[in-house]
Amino acid sequence: MNRLSTKPLRINVIGTSGSGKSTFARRLAAKLNYPYIEMDQVFWGPNWHWPSDDVFLGSLKDRLEGESWVLDGNYTRSIGVKWQRVEMVIWLDFSFPLTLFRAVTRAFGRALTKEELWPGTGNRESFRKSFFSKDSIILWTIKTHGPVRRKYESFIADPQYAHIHFVRLRSPREAAQFLERTSQSAD
Repeated sequence: MNRLSTKPLRINVIGTSGSGKSTFARRLAAKLNYPYIEMDQVFWGPNWHWPSDDVFLGSLKDRLEGESWVLDGNYTRSIGVKWQRVEMVIWLDFSFPLTLFRAVTRAFGRALTKEELWPGTGNRESFRKSFFSKDSIILWTIKTHGPVRRKYESFIADPQYAHIHFVRLRSPREAAQFLERTSQSAD
């Protein structure tokens, strides 16, 4: 059961880089007719500028003032802000091979097209940054998949988050079924 009702919800979609958080969250927000908030867009400034936590968390708090939203993104340091009013956390917990494949495919496509990731920032992926840099999103995915899984398992078990309904989706098929059921229940 999705536990989606007619009352507005505040939802955070989480998962390792490459799991498909943004795509899933955009689709869910569209089905629910909720605002979609992408944490990377809130975080990253022009030319890959990394804001102070005060600036980042203040901006995030402002964006989360609404009664309903779908937020995609992890950023553990933001939990005090993003989970203060969240009601549901959907964890895309896909296998390491699938997640890595998606991260590589996405990085390759973005580097090839040179698309701007967030309007007005000028931030674009490059082959060098994606494949041959210590800041590589692919390297990040490799290094963080296991630790992210352990971190979220501990959050689910933590009594301080008992007010949150956690949904753990372990495959793209489960994610698609969740979205299909959401569509049916939201109509």
